[in-house]
Amino acid sequence: MTVSTPPLIPMRAPTPGDVPVPLPMEYTPSTVMISTPDRTLLADGGEEPPLTAPLRALPSEVASALHRPGMVAAGLIAFDAERSRLVLSNTPLWRDPLLAPYCFRCRHPSWTLTDDPGPAAYLAAVERARTMIATGPLNKVVLARTLLLEADQPLVVKELLAHLPGPNARYVYAAPAGEDATLIGASPELLVSRHGRMVATTPMAGSARRSFDPAVDQARALALQSSDKDLHEHRLVVDAVARALAPFCEHLYVPARPQVTATSTLWHLSTPITGRLRDPSVCSLTLAAALHPTPAVCGSPESLARQVIEELEPVHRGFYSGLVGWQDAGGDGEWALALRCGVVSGTTLRLYAGAGIVADSEPEAELAETGAKFSTLLRALRVRTDP
Repeated sequence: MTVSTPPLIPMRAPTPGDVPVPLPMEYTPSTVMISTPDRTLLADGGEEPPLTAPLRALPSEVASALHRPGMVAAGLIAFDAERSRLVLSNTPLWRDPLLAPYCFRCRHPSWTLTDDPGPAAYLAAVERARTMIATGPLNKVVLARTLLLEADQPLVVKELLAHLPGPNARYVYAAPAGEDATLIGASPELLVSRHGRMVATTPMAGSARRSFDPAVDQARALALQSSDKDLHEHRLVVDAVARALAPFCEHLYVPARPQVTATSTLWHLSTPITGRLRDPSVCSLTLAAALHPTPAVCGSPESLARQVIEELEPVHRGFYSGLVGWQDAGGDGEWALALRCGVVSGTTLRLYAGAGIVADSEPEAELAETGAKFSTLLRALRVRTDP
């Protein structure tokens, strides 16, 4: 199989006159912005309070709230699915997709960084998870860590957001995540979309860090395709997604083997799955509730993986590895996993990254994978740090 190699984006120093990619003028801190390869949605609920119900209650609540064509509900759903923050917009704006920036801000804050947990603690957590997998019913668990960046000046979300579009970052987003907090990110992964009776999802699991050396980069992609560890991790996710969607679909197409896709920093195994709904009244949020959380962000079995995450992760996930997306009054919608993201608040930016732990995981490799995922935003935001 031939593996195409998207270009890596090298960092360079800013030069006078560099400016950020222009965002739609309608964007404000209270706006939910979601840019896909096809279009950009800007939704603002005005003075109306957002919906905050658990995911299981959202299909009926959103259906009741979207009382006329053209309205949308858009925003965030937490990883634990017990909390959401969806704005209800009477007049959503649809714009062209954001383009890759290849540009830099002239104003660069200085940063201090703190790992939470630190590398040693994360390695210990991975070892603990491997022991649980070897001795019990746990098959996989996704363990996350965070990187806290403190700037020497207040952060402006619109300026940060202007640098996130890039090759293969399918979903660039910003959404209010609480009082004076905004979740921003550039996720490669679609959880589910529903357009009419057509359903699509692209589960991703198994990854390898990319290289600026084309020969090394190609070799890593080919190695990922034949990695027993990564193929096993990926199959756990694909099987779970297919089982969750099957009751809703009269036809469901699941490719036998994954394909290799890329972001600017990582190769991923991904499997595009498509289906056709039996019942056209099933909305995108009903499908999202059936799927979330997949083993790609939680683990398998789900209930046990949740317990391990609570035990081993020192920082609560909040909206990280939850959902970001929208649904309209007809039930169509698109929900991506809230990955490659960070929470902006005042002078702080807390980044999140996780890795899937299975029996054959190597702790140092999983630590390196989280570092590669951090670099998606660090490189995009041109974070300058002291050695």
